[in-house]
Amino acid sequence: MAKLLEIRNVRFTYPGGVRALNRAHLAVDRREVVAVIGPNGCGKTTLLLIAAGLLRPEEGEVLLEGRPLSEQLPEARRRIGLVFQDPDDQLFNPTVYDEIAFALRQLGLAPTEVDSRVRSIAGRLGILALLERSPYMLSVGEKKKVALASVLVYEPEIVLLDEPAVNLDVYAKRIVERLIKELKERGRAVVVATHDIELAARIADFVYVMREGVTVSCGPAREVLCNDRLLLEAGIEPPFAVRLYRSLIKTDGKAPLTLEELLLALRACKGLPESSSGSA
Repeated sequence: MAKLLEIRNVRFTYPGGVRALNRAHLAVDRREVVAVIGPNGCGKTTLLLIAAGLLRPEEGEVLLEGRPLSEQLPEARRRIGLVFQDPDDQLFNPTVYDEIAFALRQLGLAPTEVDSRVRSIAGRLGILALLERSPYMLSVGEKKKVALASVLVYEPEIVLLDEPAVNLDVYAKRIVERLIKELKERGRAVVVATHDIELAARIADFVYVMREGVTVSCGPAREVLCNDRLLLEAGIEPPFAVRLYRSLIKTDGKAPLTLEELLLALRACKGLPESSSGSA
């Protein structure tokens, strides 16, 4: 059965001969969170632009439910939402309210429905107080939340996030992580391009590793993120919990991916209870 979105062996070269992708691939289905990891400049952003139909590969194919995406445009863009890494590339309306409402108005929704949706997503992201302000006068972190809201508000089936946690404080990062998990629970497909290995460890079901425009490996998150040799060859450090577990307990094999899992593993090894009155 065809995946909801699939990218097969794509190549893409920017003007001037800069090869961004070379045999890159990706697949995501409903109720899945896929993380694309790799160092800056490895092709993650270009892969998302191709997945969104904003760039066309010179070779390879992009399939939406088994059919070429190019044959379903522009209508298919209503099904795919892309949040750019730099919010200034995405924001263009005079107020935050107008920015979030823009796509809903283009879809012809009634003003009452537009208002309800705008205020709902703004509340979930903690930006209700910003609705009447200009997006251009906000901090980078606030702009990122507005850009995210402007996509999530029209409820696309596929959500593509390019470095969603960059320039966010800890509290805002937790909000974004919770929204990603909620999207999965509601049957959406989510692709997150990130160099934040800790974020990938907390949210991803599957992980794709990229290096110099090539997808060098992919698989279940625990399998990929516990493969120290693979990650180091791609210039990526394993998650902190994996590194600490390796140094304290076991040098190979699968390891805890998050600090919560690490705490449980340490308690099990030391015969401690799974919960205690002290802080972790």
